[in-house]
Amino acid sequence: QVQLLESGGGLVQPGGSLRLSCVASETILSSDPMAWYRQAPGKERRMVARIRSGRDPEYVDSVMGRFTISRDNAKKTVYRQMTSLKPDDTAVYYCNVLENGITYWGTGTLVTVSS
Repeated sequence: QVQLLESGGGLVQPGGSLRLSCVASETILSSDPMAWYRQAPGKERRMVARIRSGRDPEYVDSVMGRFTISRDNAKKTVYRQMTSLKPDDTAVYYCNVLENGITYWGTGTLVTVSS
């Protein structure tokens, strides 16, 4: 069973930047899709970015141009660089991986954007 651990969250002012990391407990195949989701207070968890082998990364419109997803398979890690953060980006951010038809989730990291 794959375990995922996110890190990098915290409090940041509007317009600031953060980089989130998600480390897997075991080797993830480069062909396994990995994604970042977020859940804002009182709202459903939604995907914000996904990276799949052989395809361009995918982003929801609200983060396009501000967030970048990348992965380092040797380090078993997926990253998300977030810039120009807004208060609406405040949420718990989760990473997941789809492996052999099973979706694994991390426990989340809180990002708070506030002045």
